[in-house]
Amino acid sequence: MRSKDHSVFGFLQDSSTAIRHGSLDLGFGRSCAIWSNREDHVNYDELQGHAFSMYVRNGQDVWRVDQKPVRGWPGAVCIFPQGQSSEWEVNGPLTMMHLYLPDQELRRCYSEMMDRDGRQIELADVTYAKPEGLIVPFSRLFGETCAGNAMGAEEAMVELIAEVLLQKRFHGEQVKPIRGGLSMPVKRKLTDFIEDHLDKTIRLRDLAVIAELSEFHLQRSFKQTCGVSPSLFVAHRRVERAKSLMRAGEPLAQVADACGFSSQSHFTRSFKAGTGVTPASFRKAVA
Repeated sequence: MRSKDHSVFGFLQDSSTAIRHGSLDLGFGRSCAIWSNREDHVNYDELQGHAFSMYVRNGQDVWRVDQKPVRGWPGAVCIFPQGQSSEWEVNGPLTMMHLYLPDQELRRCYSEMMDRDGRQIELADVTYAKPEGLIVPFSRLFGETCAGNAMGAEEAMVELIAEVLLQKRFHGEQVKPIRGGLSMPVKRKLTDFIEDHLDKTIRLRDLAVIAELSEFHLQRSFKQTCGVSPSLFVAHRRVERAKSLMRAGEPLAQVADACGFSSQSHFTRSFKAGTGVTPASFRKAVA
C-alpha cells in the first residue's frame, strides 16, 4: 500500500527496486539521501516539499516520460519543485544524491540570502541541467552522507542552496504584485533586533512594537515575508550562533546561556532539532 508521504523520498521508499544507501537528518525538516535504482517506473504525484538531485553514477538509461525523452548522464542535475508531477522510466542502473527541503525552508533561505520577500521565489522544474557551480557542493554532500557526518552535510547543503539561489536558471520570481507582508526596511529592523537579543527572551509583542503591527498581523506578515514564523526564525538564529560559539571553543553551558536557551536540556533538544545532532556531538566534530 502506498504511503501518504508525497515527497520524492516517500515515493522512492515505496518503490520495490529503489535502495537507500544512506540518509541524514539535517534539522528543521531538511534531509538528504543516497539512492540507487534500476528497472523501475516512477511516478511523482503533486510533490510535497522540494528535492534537488544529481546523478552520481550512470543514468544513461533513465528518462522523463512526460517530457521529450532525453537520457541522463553522471553529473546531471534535476530539481523537483513542490507541487510538481512527473513520470520516469529507469531501464538501467542509477545512483543519485538527493537533498530534501520543506517549502518554508526554501523561502526562509531566499529571504535571508537574497534579502527579498520569501514569497517571490518560484523554483524551476529542471530536468537534466549541467552541474556548473553545483558539482562541488553535491559531491561534498555525497561524501559527507556516506561518512554519516551530519555537520559536514549541513554545510554542503548551505553551499548547494546558495548556489541554486544565485543561478537564475534554477528559479524565477513572482510576476504578480505581492500584497501584505513586511517592507524590507521593517524586516531588517526585526531581524537586527532578533540578532541583537538572542541571549534574551524574545516576545512576539516586542517584534510587534517594532513593526507597529498587532501581534496577530506581525506573526502573519513575518511568515509571509521570511518564509517561517518568528519563533522558527529565532530558533534558526540561535542554532547558528551556538554553532559559531562552539567552533570558538566556548563551554556548552556558556553557549546555552549566550543563545537564550532556558536550560541545558532545552539547548540539547533545540540544537538537535535544528541540526540532527546533539551539541556534544557537534563539539566533538569541530574540536
